[in-house]
This record gives sequence, structure tokens and C-alpha cells, in this order.
Amino acid sequence: MRLHALRVTAFGPFAGTEEVDFDALGADGLFLLHGPTGAGKTTVLDAVAFALFGKLPGARQDVDGRRLLSDHAPDGATPRVELELSVGGRRLRLDRSPEHLRAKKRGGGTTTENARASLVWLDDPGREGVTRIDEVAREVERLLGMSADQFFQVVLLPQGEFARFLRSGTDERAVLLARLFDTARFGGAEAWLAERRRRSSAAVEEGSHEVDVLLGRLGTAAGVEEVAAADGEVTAWAESLLGMAAAEQDRSEAGVARAQLLAGTATGALDVARVRAQQVLRRDEALGQLANLAEHSVEREATAVSLRAAGRAAGVAAAARDAATAQVSADRAEHEASVLAAALGDDPDGAEVLERTGGREPESPWLFDVGGEGAPSTLFDLPPGPDLEAACAGWRAEVGRLAELVDLAGATTADEAHVLELEARSTALRGRLAQVEERRRELPVEREVAESALSRAQRAQDALGELEQAWDRARAAAAAAERVLPLERADAEAERAHTVAVAGHQASREHWLDLRERRLLGMAAELAGNLDDGQACVVCGSHTHPRPARPAVDVVRQEDEQRAHEQEQAGAQAVHAAAERRTQALRELDAARAQGGGLDLLEARRVLAAADGARSTALRLAATLPVAQERSRALELAADGLAQQELVDGKELAAVAAEVRALVERAAAARERLALARGSDPDVGARLARLDGLAVTGAKLVSARAAADQSRGVARERAVRALRMAEEEGFSGVPQAVAAVLEPARAAELQQGLDRAREAEVRARAVLEGPDVRALGELDAAAVRDELAAAQVVATEAELARGAAQGAAATARQRHGQVVEVTGRLRERLAVLAPLLAEAARVAALADVVAGRGQNSRKVSLHSYVLAARLEEVAVAASARLARMSGGRYEFVHSDAAGSHGRRGGLGLDVLDDHTGVVRSTKTLSGGESFVASLSLALGLADVVAAEAGGVQLDTLFIDEGFGTLDPSTLEEVMAVLDELRAGGRVVGLVSHVDELRQRIPNRLHVRSTRTGSRLEASTSG
Repeated sequence: MRLHALRVTAFGPFAGTEEVDFDALGADGLFLLHGPTGAGKTTVLDAVAFALFGKLPGARQDVDGRRLLSDHAPDGATPRVELELSVGGRRLRLDRSPEHLRAKKRGGGTTTENARASLVWLDDPGREGVTRIDEVAREVERLLGMSADQFFQVVLLPQGEFARFLRSGTDERAVLLARLFDTARFGGAEAWLAERRRRSSAAVEEGSHEVDVLLGRLGTAAGVEEVAAADGEVTAWAESLLGMAAAEQDRSEAGVARAQLLAGTATGALDVARVRAQQVLRRDEALGQLANLAEHSVEREATAVSLRAAGRAAGVAAAARDAATAQVSADRAEHEASVLAAALGDDPDGAEVLERTGGREPESPWLFDVGGEGAPSTLFDLPPGPDLEAACAGWRAEVGRLAELVDLAGATTADEAHVLELEARSTALRGRLAQVEERRRELPVEREVAESALSRAQRAQDALGELEQAWDRARAAAAAAERVLPLERADAEAERAHTVAVAGHQASREHWLDLRERRLLGMAAELAGNLDDGQACVVCGSHTHPRPARPAVDVVRQEDEQRAHEQEQAGAQAVHAAAERRTQALRELDAARAQGGGLDLLEARRVLAAADGARSTALRLAATLPVAQERSRALELAADGLAQQELVDGKELAAVAAEVRALVERAAAARERLALARGSDPDVGARLARLDGLAVTGAKLVSARAAADQSRGVARERAVRALRMAEEEGFSGVPQAVAAVLEPARAAELQQGLDRAREAEVRARAVLEGPDVRALGELDAAAVRDELAAAQVVATEAELARGAAQGAAATARQRHGQVVEVTGRLRERLAVLAPLLAEAARVAALADVVAGRGQNSRKVSLHSYVLAARLEEVAVAASARLARMSGGRYEFVHSDAAGSHGRRGGLGLDVLDDHTGVVRSTKTLSGGESFVASLSLALGLADVVAAEAGGVQLDTLFIDEGFGTLDPSTLEEVMAVLDELRAGGRVVGLVSHVDELRQRIPNRLHVRSTRTGSRLEASTSG
């Protein structure tokens, strides 16, 4: 991978657009990125990382993407990073913009702009690019062959992180290695074996639990309390219980057979006694029933006579009912005719017609007296009334003629109502014309007022944009002036803190250097303290030690020096942090002063108040512009509408007057004609209704008289027929026949009583004539009952004995079945459990070994073992560079020994000091030595990770900070190694503010910090 060009816009401390030409800058293979603390050196590397992966390296990954927008950038600026590079034989350009906030185009506040990304193939313009963020990330990882974490470690060599890696413990070192090397499959193998072990243990536990449950069920089924506990006793114990259950079942089955034989004999004797008792009972009941029937024979004969008379009288009663029904119909018809004649006589014209017909009211006819003798009467005769029919025809003709005049009366009434409506409409039109005239006189004044308001609103709208800008400038200046005083206090506090931090660092450095010098003076005593008789001296190799050096009273131990060094490093970090805070405070103070325009707080507030008042007035007037425009247009339309309305209403008023005159004339003529036609009635409609009612009532009266004549004839015929039928059936008259009739339910009830008596007599005689009853003779019923009771007692006792035997047999069969079932299931579970136990033991042993436990003497897990192999490769690759940069003194030593207190091993990393031959902890290295070791480790790790990623050629490499801790000699060695890195066209970028590097490296990228944001300046040897 080789970087060609970088362009950043409004990104981090860079307010504008800055460009980096890596091809020119790295022409010699080595360039320097330098500048003051906080200027933005690391931001250049962040921009490269963000362009590739959309996130920042290391701890800066947690920075909110919206904070990447430069604080110095103008409003509306969009943060953007463009990177042109070659990788895997392809040349491409990446373009990314992070999520950020921008001011809303309308109104106040901010809105969120989403992140975006694109990838363009520069070597194949015809190929479609990639624009989705996730797809761009996948394509970059595919081309590089490594993840973002791997890239950040092997390309942007973060020296501080490798210094921590150098001194970290096993767990922290494993985290970084696992992030760089793909060991997921080995961790997955550990997890798989652990899960397999858990499942095997669970299966064994479940199988053992099932066996325990089956043993308990077997003891319960067999009725024993003690259960076999040892595995060897389970099978024999179960077989013995099975034999006991089978023997018990055989004994119970034999007892059932004996009890059934005795119960059968007792039941047979009981059945014979029951049959004899039933026969005696039937005989006695039949004799008693015959005696009762003989006692009530006279009553049954009288009932039979009544039933025969009721049968003869049924026909006569039916004929009498028919005659009575006909008489009722005749009475009803005569009553209806009387009612209709009375209704007709209420009208003068109807009374006159009735008088001409000469009709008389009929009297009710007499048919027969149900209680005595009688004869039919003669019905009255009423002439059919031809005069009444003629009068009805005349009334109907007059109704037809009046129907036409009724329609005329309705139309005349409607015309008169319409005249009233038209007169009201005429009055309304005159009033509206008067209002139109009044409104036309008022409009000119209103239009003049509306035009004035429209002009003021339009002027305010035109000036609003300039007033808004002035208000924004005044508001920003006032806000900046508000921040100046707190920022001045913050700057003073940051300056004081920086002074304190520098003093503290100087003191801790002097203390550390003093301890180091004292420890070096006492080094011989420290080495002598580790000598034992017979052990070779690490300095001279002798096995005898005649005069070992003695430690001074105020001896300085290694941990004392290390603790002092750590305090000095912490002081340096505190100075660096305080300097950054001071720079940030100054930057913020200068920015606030520049934004305030040099105004003090009171002046800025006064300017803001004036701008706000002018803006508020313009906003208020501009807000009325749509209303003023609408008001002006409405008044113009109103003037046109009033003229049109006056013309239309005038025409309508003339038309209404002409229509009123025509309607009045037509209504007067119609009223004269209707007055002649109504006669003495109130109006034509009333006369029509009265004559129509007379015609209808007269027609009904004619029909009613005819119906009455016909009903009288029918009634006379039916009465004569009923008298004749009574005489033929032997009755003296109709009333006597009717009295003999019985209700159907009563007749049926009496007949059923006779039938039951006959059937009871037949059944009783049949019982007495049966051979089984005749065979009884004079056998006493009491003796039979005693015999039955004795047989019942014997049968009950035998049945109880059989039930008890069957219950015992059922219990024995159930117990035997349960024992057989549970024993079979127990054999099955024991057969399944045996291989489960063996497999669980094998899996547990293997899982312990893989996890670093059990027989694993080194206490190294599979995952840690793989990481240890990778770390060993890294140590080999890093040792070559460490030996070169340390003048051959140091090399890395990998250790896979287990840690103390049972901690797992495999990831130990120490250094071998060639001067003493002692393997030392990396924590004992000095500051410069730690930097050299960290750089060697980073370069070695980069080589191994690149090889792991498929041999990706990393043509561009960045090394961030740490050179300030090197003495001149060590710096020469480091630069020699870096020169070697340039072999094969590789470009190495150093990030540092060390002055000596600027003298050594001609190609430089200088980051300059200004009050308005940082700038990039490149200088090359060419």
C-alpha cells in the first residue's frame, strides 16, 4: 500500500482546505511531520485513518464524529477527507465526510448532516464506484487484507501503545495480539470443547438422575423401603424384586379361582329362591285384583250406557251449532244495515233519499228455544231500493266534476302564496341595492389605507435580509464578548497550572537521575547480592566469589529507580497535558476576541439591542405583507363585484314586479269560478268529500240489505234440519240431545277406564292359569320369604370373599407389571449411562488441557499458545532491529513459563542484556531504551502482521513521537534502521518535534498553528 495524496477540509484544527503530496514528500523514502504541540500533527494521521476506515485510531475512536468539524471553519462548511492511494495493484481515491452539525437554512438552531463515503477506481474509470459506507469499508479491508485495528498498529505505529504493550502483563498483551491476529478459530475450539464438556456433564447428570428416579420407583412398586446405593448391587437387587413380585402374583391368582367357585354356588341357590318368591307374589296380586274388579262392576255398566248416548247426540249437537252460527251472521248483517242507514240519514241529501225508499227497520227472528218448544218466525222484506242506487250514481257523477275544480283551487292558493314571496323578494332587492350604493361610497377610502399598509410591508420585506445579517453579526459579537472574561481567567489558570507542572517535572526528573546514578554506583553490590557459592558470576564467569561487594547503607534498589522513573514520566505527561490545555485556552481566547470585533461587553450588548429592535420591527411588518397584499386584491375584487351586483339586482327587481301583476289577475278569475261551484259548502274540497262519502255509504247499505236477506234463509234451513235429526236419534228435542253430549276428553277418559278394567281382568286370569302358579298350590308366602333371606346372606358373604381375592390379585398383577416395566427401563438407562460416563471423562480431560488446566503443566490455553507462537515470531523479527538500534546490547526473549500464583503463561516477553548476560524485565529499561524496544517491537509486529495478512506490501509507514528520549548515539542507530526500512521503495514518515530530526531529514511537512486554524507547509530537498 502506498499513499499518493491527501486533501482535508474543515477537519480538526484545519479550517480551510490543506493538501499533502506524499509522492513528492516521500521521494527520498523518509520525511518528517513536525510542528508545535497541539498544532495537528496527529490529525494528519487521523485523516488517513478516517479516509480508509471511517474512524480514528486508538483512544480517539470514542470521539464523536460531529466533533471532527473544525471549530475554526466558517459557518456552513462541510468536513471532508480525500485520500488517493495504490493497494493490491489498484489505484483508487477515497472520499469521506463525517456526521456533523450545520446551521439551519431557515430559522435558528442546527440540523444533522449524515456521514457519507465514496470509492472511485482511478485506474479503471469505466468501473462503477462504491458509495455505501459499509460497502466502502468492506472493499478497503479486502484490498488491504487487514482490519482497521491491524492497520492502526502496523502502519500508524503508535509508540505510546507499544510502550504499554512492552511493559504490560499477560492479559493485556493477549488483548492486543488477539486484535491483530485471527485466533478466533482457536478460541472457538476452546469454547467448543468447554461447551462439549458442559453438555457431556449435563447428559451424565441427567442420566444419573433418571437412574436414581427409576430406583426409587422400583422400590415403591415392589413395596420395599431400602434402595440399592452401590452401582454393582443395582442389577441383582432389581432381579430379586422381580422374582418376588412374580411369586406373589401366582399365589393371588390361585386364591381368586377358589373364591369364584364358592361364589358361583351361592349365587345359583339365591336365584332359585328369588324365582319362587316372585311366583308367590304374582299369584297373590292376581287374586286381589279380581276381587276388586268384581266389587265395581255396576259402576262400569252405567259408564258404558252414558258413552253410547253421547255417541248418538254428537250429530244433533253439530247441526244445532250450525243453525246458531247462521242466526248470528243474519243478526250482524241487519245491524250493519241499520248503522249505515243511520249514517246516511245524518246528511240532508241522504235523509231525503231514505225517505223516498220507504224502508223499515227489521225485527230479530226467532229460531228455537233451547230450553222449550218453539217455531221459526218470518223475516222482514225490504225493497232493493232502486232510488238509493240512482242517488249514489248522481253523487258519484258530481264528485267527478268537482275533482277538476279542486286542482284549480290548489293552484290558485299556490299563486297567491307565490305573490307574497315575490313581494318579499322585491323588498329585499330594494334594500340590497341601497346597501350596494352605500358600500361603493366607502371603498375608495379603504383602498387608500390598504395601499399604504402594503407599501410599508414591502419595504420591510426588502430590508429584512440585511437586518438579519446585521443581527447575526451583533449576536455573535456579543456572545464572543461574553466568553472573553471567563476565557481570560481560564488562560491565567492554565498558565499557572503549566508552571506548576514544569516545576514538578523538573524535581521528579532530578530525583530520578540522582537515584539512577546512585544505583549505578552500587551496581556491583546489587550483582553480588545474587551470587551463591558454585554459581557462575554473570560478569567474570567465576564459580568462586572471594570478595563480593557490599551494599552501602543508603542502597538504591531497582524498584526505587523504577518508581522514580515512573513519577518522572508522569510529570512529563502532566507538563505535556498542561501545555496542551494552555494552548487550547489561548486559542479559544483569541477566537473569542476576534469574533467580538474588539468591542467590550457593554458596547457589544448595545449594538445587539439596536440590531434586535430593527430586526424585530422589520419582521413584524414583513409578516403583514401577505395579509396586506390579500387585502388590496380583495378590495379591487369587491369594487368589481358591487357594480356587477347592482346590474343583476336591478334586472331581477323589474322581472319580479311583472310576474306579480300577472299572478294577481289569474287568481281573481279563479276565485270567482270556485265560489259558484262550492254551493252551501265551505269550499269545493269540502263539497267533494261530503258527496263522495254519501255515495260510498249508500252503496254499502244496498250490499248490507242483500246480505241480511240471504243469511235469514240459511238460518231457517239449518234450524229445521237440527229438529229432524234429534227425533231420528230418539231424543224428545234438540235441548235433550245437546245435554247428552260429553266433552271429548271426558269421553276418552271414561272409555280408557273401561278398557283398563277389562285388560286387568284378562291379565289376572292369565297369571292364575299359568303352570308355574298352579304348581305352587297352597304354599305359604312367609316361608318363601325366609328361604330367600337365608340364601341372600350366603351369597353376599361369598361375593365379598371373591372381591377381596380379586383385589389382591389385581394389586399383585399391577405390582408385578410395574416392577417389570421399571426394571426394563433401568436396564436401558444403565446401558446408555455407561458410554456417557466414559465420554464425559475423555472430554473433561481434553477440555482441561486445552484450557490450560489439568495435565497441562505450563498452564497455557490453546488460544494463548497460538498467541505465544505469534509473539515468538514477533520477538524474533523485533530482536534483529533491537540489537541494531541498541548497539548489539539487547534482544527480546520470549517465555512460555507459567506465571506466579497460578496465572497462565505463554505470553512472557523480556530482554537479554548482552552486557551482563542477564534476562531482564522490560520494565527495567530506561526511557530511551524503552522507546527503542517499543519501536523494534512495533516494526517486528508490523512485519508479522503483514505476512499474516497475505504478504501485503506496506510501502508507507508512520512512526508517531518518542524520539525526544534518545541520546545522540542511540538516535544514530535508530536512524540507520529507519534508513533500512526505505529499502525497496518504502516511505517512512516520522512524527516528532525534535529539532535534530529537522536537521537530518530534508523532506518535511510542517504543521503551523494560527489563531484561525492550522496550516500545512511542505518542503523537499528537490
